[in-house]
Amino acid sequence: MTAIDLNSDLGESYGAWAMGDDEAMLSIVSSANVACGFHAGDPLGIWKTVKAAAEKGVSIGAHVSYPDRVGFGRRDMDVTSAELTADVIYQIGAIKGVAAAAGVTVGYVKPHGALYNRIAHDPKQGQAVIDGIKAIDRSLVLMGLAGAPILELAQKSGLKTVAEAFADRAYTPGGELVSRRETGSVLHDTDLIARRMLQLAQEGTLEAIDGSTIKVDAQSICVHGDSPGAVAIAQEIRRAFEADGITVRSFLKA
Repeated sequence: MTAIDLNSDLGESYGAWAMGDDEAMLSIVSSANVACGFHAGDPLGIWKTVKAAAEKGVSIGAHVSYPDRVGFGRRDMDVTSAELTADVIYQIGAIKGVAAAAGVTVGYVKPHGALYNRIAHDPKQGQAVIDGIKAIDRSLVLMGLAGAPILELAQKSGLKTVAEAFADRAYTPGGELVSRRETGSVLHDTDLIARRMLQLAQEGTLEAIDGSTIKVDAQSICVHGDSPGAVAIAQEIRRAFEADGITVRSFLKA
């Protein structure tokens, strides 16, 4: 692999509550998953993040979620397909409007938190999200978990997709993310994380939480913007890539 996308969840501050360091992350990553207000993000914060991304040439994605600010979008919800499709349309529309005001466009959609995990293997909710994306803009790319059925479902429905891996999360032997409720699910050692991501880029594999080696075919790597040490993690990953001759570049600009 000679180039790979590095993305982060941004625009998640809300009023007086600051979340992450968007300015610093936008100097490192190539794609920004911008909160749409349903799990986090207020209008002014979202506007500032989109403008900053536009100024730095970082690709912008709509980070759609269940309507769950209190739970930061990490609580599973049993919603109807019609509701979920409408929620997705509404959120993408909001970010498209902000992006247009900043003179840029939204290129992809990445579901957040519990919605991301749910649709990875739930075809009913997955199709509802796909229908929402197609209803507003069929050219948008769906970002999803590498190896998950949602990617094939989206492709069969006519959407382009990009497979994603997570730098700061542990994996099960089956290639799924270890639940945040489990010990060791979130990684913090910057050197270890950078080595893992370099292995992913070079060999397409990762070490699962049980020590086994799993295949992970991903074109984008996520560093959660709200994770402790997120900026340092992203910096070390980028440094390791560039030292190995791997360019950090948005998948939309390949």
